[in-house]
Amino acid sequence: MFGPGFATGTAWKEIMPTDIVMPQMGESIFEGTITKWLKKPGDKVQRDEPLFEISTDKVDAEIPAPASGILQDIKVVEGNTVQVNTVVGTIAGDGEAAAPAAAASKAPPAAKAQATPPPTAAPVDLHATAEPAREGEDDHSRSSPLVRKIAREHNVNLSQVTGTGMGGRITKQDIMAFLDGPETASAPAVSAGVSGPAASPVPSPRSAAAPPAAIPGDLVPMTQMRKIIAQRMIESRRTSAHVHAMFEVDITRIVQLRTKTKSAFQQRHGARLTFMPFFVRGVIIALQQFPIVNASVEGENIRYHRHVNVGIAVALDWGLIVPVLKNADELNFLGLQRGISDLGERARSKKLKPDEVEGSTFTVTNPGQFGAVFGLPIINQPNSAILGVGGITKAPLVVTDNDGNDSIAIRSVVHLTLGYDHRLIDGAVADQFMALVKKTLENWSEEVG
Repeated sequence: MFGPGFATGTAWKEIMPTDIVMPQMGESIFEGTITKWLKKPGDKVQRDEPLFEISTDKVDAEIPAPASGILQDIKVVEGNTVQVNTVVGTIAGDGEAAAPAAAASKAPPAAKAQATPPPTAAPVDLHATAEPAREGEDDHSRSSPLVRKIAREHNVNLSQVTGTGMGGRITKQDIMAFLDGPETASAPAVSAGVSGPAASPVPSPRSAAAPPAAIPGDLVPMTQMRKIIAQRMIESRRTSAHVHAMFEVDITRIVQLRTKTKSAFQQRHGARLTFMPFFVRGVIIALQQFPIVNASVEGENIRYHRHVNVGIAVALDWGLIVPVLKNADELNFLGLQRGISDLGERARSKKLKPDEVEGSTFTVTNPGQFGAVFGLPIINQPNSAILGVGGITKAPLVVTDNDGNDSIAIRSVVHLTLGYDHRLIDGAVADQFMALVKKTLENWSEEVG
């Protein structure tokens, strides 16, 4: 009795396309930007094969295909920002992509609109303004922790901020626009080019993930990552009272140790021995002695963190990202090397998770890898300090032996710069912190494994 009806129902299910949706990459992430489609309509795709790349305010990531089949259409083109759970494209089963597309082209406009599966997220009225929220619970429910932190630091009542996100949610762009001026804050941010789930535009031929090729005189739009970097740099300058202290450090002992042991280290552990874990270990030892440098400002209070979570700045071809090595104070030297290498590799291959780029308590950046003698880094909020590692060079130094005799010798030298927030860290404390880092590195005695 179920034969004909069941067969028809099964066939109907088989030809239904699979929606491709903008994923939610973390609890506090509510929108994402399509930076690159890795396939074009008509291409075959395999389930879990990388299908498109997105950028959020936390992380860039490759998103896998939810099913195998043919990429039927792309509804959101590269460079556009949409809310999570928005349908950005569809995948049809093999052999089923052409027929539905042809049928849709012959259908009247009303039929096309009905045939398109609706997005799982509620549509947003971009012309409506949200009612002012009640203080407390309403502000909490319609804003992310980052937005509330910015509001606290600038004494902003969130009920005065118009939210342009889904359901009137206040985004980071909303609060930053409010700080810049009321005229800007009152205008909802509309993502150009997204006309709704029924639109099927042709994908942009140029990826938004990397800066477009330009020649002098060109005016080109910022990538999504560049916009985020720009916002965070300005935000940090507005927030922290930046001061920098630079120390010259003789790391000849470390250079010689690394030269002597790097081959055996890689054979034994399958990991390349770099200089970064030496600097990170030196920082951890100093942070344990000077916990104020590992703290952060919360309003008119100081948050002392229980663990050392080290942010490691990673330069990418398309920008910069700071993955976080959590609980670094509990790792031995080998654990530090493995963790740093793993985060760097996954940052460059867009495999980081949102929680791996948040929660840092101190940051280390390495401009020296490109030849810089030193740098004056901007603090990575909400940290209170950042260490800049300059290039390692050989230089003549005056060396004093145990008997007090001086001589000139060729030594391996690095310049370390501490950028710190003078609201929280006094100059004397910063200098004592750096003196301990210098002492640890110059007199290195720890086994590297």
